[in-house]
Amino acid sequence: MLKNYIRRKNITKEIETLDPVKDHERIVYLLACHCFPYDVERSLEFGFFRTFAVPSISRLLASTGEFRKRTQKRYDDTELIMYEIIENGHSSERAAKAFSRMNGMHGAFNISNDDFLYVLSTFIFIPIFWLEKFAWRKPTRKEKRAIFYFFKEVGKKMNIKNIPEDYREFKAFHIKYEKDNFKFAESNREVASYTRDLLISFFMPKQLAFLGRPLTNCLMDDALINAMGFKKPNPILKAFIMILLEIRMWFMSLLGDKKNPVYGTTKKRPTYPKGHKIEEVGTFPDKVLAPVA
Repeated sequence: MLKNYIRRKNITKEIETLDPVKDHERIVYLLACHCFPYDVERSLEFGFFRTFAVPSISRLLASTGEFRKRTQKRYDDTELIMYEIIENGHSSERAAKAFSRMNGMHGAFNISNDDFLYVLSTFIFIPIFWLEKFAWRKPTRKEKRAIFYFFKEVGKKMNIKNIPEDYREFKAFHIKYEKDNFKFAESNREVASYTRDLLISFFMPKQLAFLGRPLTNCLMDDALINAMGFKKPNPILKAFIMILLEIRMWFMSLLGDKKNPVYGTTKKRPTYPKGHKIEEVGTFPDKVLAPVA
């Protein structure tokens, strides 16, 4: 217990000495790989999942057929690119290769800047919301600012325009965008259903996915549930899940930060059983596709 406390304190002390603007790459690395590796991974998954509630985004994703035919590969590709950037820093050589792959894939589609801005905002605010609600400690103001500055630079390298300069301004955009654009569409349910079943399969056999669906729905707010066309969870079940998550928070607070870093890029993945090369990750579309009306 004492060793856990000391190593937690050491990570916290290092973050306390860092500047959220100048040192945001280091702070995000420590948060993702030492402080909250499990929660950051879950929150990034949930952030990406949340974008499926926007019909203009889900229609485009559904039109590619990737989520229907290769759900696992789509998941692995997205996570690998994100973790290459988080673990190595957005200014690193490996991140440059990841950005090249990401921009190459996105360049095949006519995606609105507002949709890009919203997706970027989910990388910032969904992890923060998740950590505030489910992690063993809440992120500090400095850590939240560092996350903002990190992904602001990521957005620039994704060629996204008009990124808000201020944390509060971007948060207001995020909230308003969801209020204006979360609407049910069959493509929302299609893409979300494939992804939800994949995420459930990480914790239980595929044959038992029907048991996992009500549990995952407990993590969704009403606006998201309605936009996906999913069934609202039983209030008693949801309360029970929240209690279990609070117990987990308490238990994790006893363990503290990870002494050794946890890397998403070295995680065993069915898509890349022998490891991955950044330049081979993702899809390779050969023509620009218009948005699906």
